[in-house]
Amino acid sequence: MPKLDLPPAWLRIVRELLATHVPDAVVWAYGSRVTGGSHPGSDLDLVLRHPSDLRAEHSQRHQLLEAFCESDLPILVEVHDWARLPESFHREIARAHTVVQEHAHAVTGQ
Repeated sequence: MPKLDLPPAWLRIVRELLATHVPDAVVWAYGSRVTGGSHPGSDLDLVLRHPSDLRAEHSQRHQLLEAFCESDLPILVEVHDWARLPESFHREIARAHTVVQEHAHAVTGQ
């Protein structure tokens, strides 16, 4: 699994916000902070996956986005819902991602 290019203090904030706002979500990071080529100001791309039904949307996504905006993170965090992304994005993300938050009843695959 690729490594996430994020300072430990920032990752701690990300995980705290995820645990508070979407505790039941499986969360993957993808994009330049996973695949390489990121720089200090690169955004962090996250995707929320519903652990029991990958087609289900997360109702708390907007509250999570607001929490990231209000946080002390000095970067933009983009949060997407797996259920709303096209299949072509699913394939790209599945190829190169790292798990940021797991769930006990997580589904595997796409």
